[in-house]
Amino acid sequence: MAHPAQLGFQNAASPIMEELLHFHDHALMIVFLISALVLYIISLMLTTKLTHTNSMDAQEVEMVWTILPAIILILIALPSLRILYLMDEINNPHLTIKAIGHQWYWTYEYTDYENLLFDSYMIPTQDLPLGGFRLLEVDHRVVVPMESPIRILISAEDVLHSWAVPALGIKTDAVPGRLNQTTLITSHPGLFYGQCSEICGSNHSFMPIVVESTPLKFFESWSNTMIHS
Repeated sequence: MAHPAQLGFQNAASPIMEELLHFHDHALMIVFLISALVLYIISLMLTTKLTHTNSMDAQEVEMVWTILPAIILILIALPSLRILYLMDEINNPHLTIKAIGHQWYWTYEYTDYENLLFDSYMIPTQDLPLGGFRLLEVDHRVVVPMESPIRILISAEDVLHSWAVPALGIKTDAVPGRLNQTTLITSHPGLFYGQCSEICGSNHSFMPIVVESTPLKFFESWSNTMIHS
Protein backbone atom coordinates (compact mmCIF):
# COMPACT_ATOMS: atom_id res chain seq x y z
CA MET A 1 0.00 0.00 0.00
CA ALA A 2 1.38 3.40 -0.97
CA HIS A 3 1.56 6.16 1.63
CA PRO A 4 1.76 9.98 1.44
CA ALA A 5 5.12 11.45 0.33
CA GLN A 6 6.37 8.01 -0.74
CA LEU A 7 9.35 8.31 -3.10
CA GLY A 8 10.03 4.66 -3.93
CA PHE A 9 8.01 1.66 -5.01
CA GLN A 10 5.52 -0.20 -2.87
CA ASN A 11 6.80 -3.21 -0.95
CA ALA A 12 6.95 -6.29 -3.16
CA ALA A 13 4.20 -8.85 -2.60
CA SER A 14 5.21 -11.27 -5.36
CA PRO A 15 8.46 -12.79 -6.68
CA ILE A 16 8.12 -10.86 -9.96
CA MET A 17 7.88 -7.53 -8.13
CA GLU A 18 10.96 -8.43 -6.09
CA GLU A 19 12.84 -9.05 -9.34
CA LEU A 20 11.63 -5.73 -10.74
CA LEU A 21 12.80 -3.89 -7.62
CA HIS A 22 16.24 -5.52 -7.84
CA PHE A 23 16.50 -4.60 -11.53
CA HIS A 24 15.48 -1.02 -10.75
CA ASP A 25 18.23 -0.72 -8.13
CA HIS A 26 20.76 -2.32 -10.51
CA ALA A 27 19.94 0.08 -13.37
CA LEU A 28 19.80 3.09 -11.03
CA MET A 29 23.31 2.41 -9.72
CA ILE A 30 24.63 2.33 -13.30
CA VAL A 31 22.88 5.64 -14.01
CA PHE A 32 24.36 7.19 -10.85
CA LEU A 33 27.89 6.07 -11.79
CA ILE A 34 27.57 7.42 -15.34
CA SER A 35 26.12 10.72 -14.10
CA ALA A 36 28.90 11.13 -11.53
CA LEU A 37 31.58 10.43 -14.15
CA VAL A 38 30.09 12.88 -16.65
CA LEU A 39 29.72 15.56 -13.97
CA TYR A 40 33.34 15.04 -12.88
CA ILE A 41 34.62 15.37 -16.48
CA ILE A 42 32.53 18.50 -17.09
CA SER A 43 33.82 20.11 -13.88
CA LEU A 44 37.41 19.32 -14.90
CA MET A 45 36.91 20.87 -18.32
CA LEU A 46 35.46 24.02 -16.78
CA THR A 47 38.08 24.46 -14.05
CA THR A 48 41.37 23.63 -15.78
CA LYS A 49 43.08 25.36 -18.67
CA LEU A 50 45.54 22.55 -19.35
CA THR A 51 45.12 20.60 -22.58
CA HIS A 52 46.90 17.35 -23.28
CA THR A 53 47.87 17.26 -26.95
CA ASN A 54 47.71 13.46 -27.11
CA SER A 55 44.04 13.47 -26.11
CA MET A 56 43.11 15.42 -29.23
CA ASP A 57 43.72 12.36 -31.45
CA ALA A 58 43.76 9.21 -29.31
CA GLN A 59 42.51 5.97 -30.88
CA GLU A 60 42.66 4.15 -27.54
CA VAL A 61 40.31 6.65 -25.88
CA GLU A 62 37.86 6.42 -28.76
CA MET A 63 37.86 2.62 -28.50
CA VAL A 64 37.19 2.79 -24.76
CA TRP A 65 34.24 5.17 -25.04
CA THR A 66 32.78 3.06 -27.85
CA ILE A 67 33.16 -0.37 -26.22
CA LEU A 68 32.35 0.67 -22.63
CA PRO A 69 28.78 1.90 -23.39
CA ALA A 70 28.10 -1.33 -25.28
CA ILE A 71 29.16 -3.37 -22.24
CA ILE A 72 26.98 -1.22 -19.97
CA LEU A 73 23.97 -1.74 -22.26
CA ILE A 74 24.53 -5.50 -22.14
CA LEU A 75 24.67 -5.40 -18.34
CA ILE A 76 21.27 -3.68 -18.38
CA ALA A 77 19.68 -5.73 -21.17
CA LEU A 78 20.42 -9.25 -19.88
CA PRO A 79 18.63 -8.88 -16.50
CA SER A 80 15.79 -7.05 -18.25
CA LEU A 81 15.26 -9.88 -20.77
CA ARG A 82 15.36 -12.43 -17.95
CA ILE A 83 12.56 -10.65 -16.09
CA LEU A 84 10.50 -10.30 -19.29
CA TYR A 85 10.65 -14.06 -19.83
CA LEU A 86 9.80 -14.70 -16.16
CA MET A 87 6.73 -12.46 -16.45
CA ASP A 88 5.49 -14.35 -19.52
CA GLU A 89 6.15 -17.81 -18.09
CA ILE A 90 3.07 -19.69 -16.89
CA ASN A 91 3.62 -23.26 -15.72
CA ASN A 92 0.66 -25.32 -14.52
CA PRO A 93 -1.43 -22.58 -12.87
CA HIS A 94 -3.46 -23.74 -9.88
CA LEU A 95 -6.24 -21.28 -10.65
CA THR A 96 -7.50 -19.25 -13.60
CA ILE A 97 -9.37 -15.96 -13.13
CA LYS A 98 -10.95 -14.00 -15.96
CA ALA A 99 -11.08 -10.22 -15.39
CA ILE A 100 -13.31 -8.21 -17.73
CA GLY A 101 -13.29 -4.42 -17.70
CA HIS A 102 -16.48 -2.38 -18.08
CA GLN A 103 -17.34 1.28 -17.78
CA TRP A 104 -16.69 1.54 -14.84
CA TYR A 105 -16.36 -1.70 -12.90
CA TRP A 106 -14.69 -5.11 -13.15
CA THR A 107 -16.24 -8.54 -13.61
CA TYR A 108 -14.37 -11.58 -12.28
CA GLU A 109 -14.98 -15.19 -13.22
CA TYR A 110 -13.22 -18.13 -11.56
CA THR A 111 -13.26 -20.48 -14.51
CA ASP A 112 -12.23 -23.56 -12.49
CA TYR A 113 -15.45 -23.27 -10.46
CA GLU A 114 -19.05 -23.47 -11.53
CA ASN A 115 -21.10 -20.30 -11.04
CA LEU A 116 -18.33 -18.34 -9.33
CA LEU A 117 -18.83 -15.00 -11.06
CA PHE A 118 -19.28 -11.51 -9.61
CA ASP A 119 -18.99 -7.80 -10.36
CA SER A 120 -16.66 -5.56 -8.37
CA TYR A 121 -17.75 -1.95 -7.85
CA MET A 122 -16.05 0.85 -5.93
CA ILE A 123 -17.63 1.57 -2.56
CA PRO A 124 -18.90 5.20 -2.51
CA THR A 125 -17.30 7.50 0.03
CA GLN A 126 -20.47 7.80 2.12
CA ASP A 127 -20.69 3.99 2.45
CA LEU A 128 -17.06 3.35 3.38
CA PRO A 129 -16.46 1.24 6.51
CA LEU A 130 -14.39 2.70 9.32
CA GLY A 131 -10.74 2.81 8.20
CA GLY A 132 -11.58 2.11 4.56
CA PHE A 133 -9.54 3.73 1.80
CA ARG A 134 -11.40 6.28 -0.30
CA LEU A 135 -11.58 5.45 -4.03
CA LEU A 136 -9.81 2.11 -3.41
CA GLU A 137 -12.25 -0.13 -1.56
CA VAL A 138 -14.59 -2.43 -3.52
CA ASP A 139 -17.69 -4.41 -2.60
CA HIS A 140 -16.21 -7.71 -3.86
CA ARG A 141 -12.48 -8.43 -3.68
CA VAL A 142 -10.46 -10.79 -5.85
CA VAL A 143 -9.57 -13.52 -3.36
CA VAL A 144 -6.59 -15.71 -4.29
CA PRO A 145 -4.72 -18.48 -2.47
CA MET A 146 -1.30 -17.52 -1.18
CA GLU A 147 1.88 -18.93 -2.78
CA SER A 148 -0.03 -20.47 -5.70
CA PRO A 149 0.59 -19.70 -9.40
CA ILE A 150 -2.52 -18.00 -10.75
CA ARG A 151 -3.32 -17.18 -14.36
CA ILE A 152 -5.25 -13.96 -15.00
CA LEU A 153 -7.07 -13.63 -18.33
CA ILE A 154 -7.86 -9.99 -19.01
CA SER A 155 -10.22 -8.45 -21.54
CA ALA A 156 -12.72 -5.60 -21.85
CA GLU A 157 -16.30 -5.28 -23.02
CA ASP A 158 -16.46 -1.67 -24.17
CA VAL A 159 -13.27 0.47 -24.23
CA LEU A 160 -9.62 0.06 -23.31
CA HIS A 161 -8.89 -0.62 -19.64
CA SER A 162 -5.78 -1.76 -17.78
CA TRP A 163 -5.64 -4.19 -14.83
CA ALA A 164 -2.80 -2.92 -12.63
CA VAL A 165 -1.71 -3.89 -9.10
CA PRO A 166 1.67 -2.25 -8.32
CA ALA A 167 2.57 -4.40 -5.29
CA LEU A 168 2.27 -7.53 -7.44
CA GLY A 169 4.18 -6.08 -10.40
CA ILE A 170 1.20 -6.45 -12.74
CA LYS A 171 -0.08 -4.05 -15.39
CA THR A 172 -1.90 -5.67 -18.31
CA ASP A 173 -4.12 -3.94 -20.85
CA ALA A 174 -7.74 -5.00 -21.20
CA VAL A 175 -8.59 -4.74 -24.91
CA PRO A 176 -12.08 -5.40 -26.34
CA GLY A 177 -12.06 -8.53 -28.51
CA ARG A 178 -8.65 -9.63 -27.25
CA LEU A 179 -7.67 -11.89 -24.34
CA ASN A 180 -4.41 -10.92 -22.62
CA GLN A 181 -2.74 -13.16 -20.08
CA THR A 182 -0.58 -12.59 -17.03
CA THR A 183 0.44 -14.56 -13.98
CA LEU A 184 0.83 -13.79 -10.28
CA ILE A 185 2.05 -15.51 -7.13
CA THR A 186 1.45 -13.74 -3.83
CA SER A 187 4.25 -14.31 -1.35
CA HIS A 188 2.32 -13.41 1.80
CA PRO A 189 -1.28 -12.76 2.90
CA GLY A 190 -2.69 -9.27 2.69
CA LEU A 191 -4.70 -6.73 0.70
CA PHE A 192 -3.14 -5.31 -2.45
CA TYR A 193 -4.73 -2.30 -4.12
CA GLY A 194 -4.67 -1.20 -7.73
CA GLN A 195 -6.66 0.82 -10.24
CA CYS A 196 -7.48 0.91 -13.92
CA SER A 197 -4.40 2.44 -15.55
CA GLU A 198 -5.86 3.28 -18.94
CA ILE A 199 -8.01 6.39 -19.40
CA CYS A 200 -11.40 4.86 -20.13
CA GLY A 201 -13.91 7.67 -19.73
CA SER A 202 -15.33 10.10 -17.21
CA ASN A 203 -15.29 7.62 -14.28
CA HIS A 204 -11.85 6.20 -15.04
CA SER A 205 -10.69 7.07 -11.51
CA PHE A 206 -13.51 5.07 -9.92
CA MET A 207 -12.83 1.45 -10.87
CA PRO A 208 -10.30 0.18 -8.30
CA ILE A 209 -8.92 -3.34 -7.90
CA VAL A 210 -8.43 -5.14 -4.58
CA VAL A 211 -6.61 -8.48 -4.45
CA GLU A 212 -6.92 -10.38 -1.17
CA SER A 213 -4.30 -13.06 -0.60
CA THR A 214 -5.28 -15.73 1.93
CA PRO A 215 -4.10 -19.21 2.99
CA LEU A 216 -5.60 -22.04 0.95
CA LYS A 217 -8.10 -23.20 3.59
CA PHE A 218 -9.59 -19.69 3.87
CA PHE A 219 -9.78 -19.43 0.08
CA GLU A 220 -11.67 -22.73 -0.14
CA SER A 221 -14.09 -21.56 2.56
CA TRP A 222 -14.64 -18.26 0.71
CA SER A 223 -15.20 -20.00 -2.64
CA ASN A 224 -17.77 -22.39 -1.14
CA THR A 225 -19.58 -19.46 0.45
CA MET A 226 -19.65 -17.51 -2.84
CA ILE A 227 -20.87 -20.50 -4.87
CA HIS A 228 -23.78 -21.25 -2.49
CA SER A 229 -24.76 -17.63 -1.89
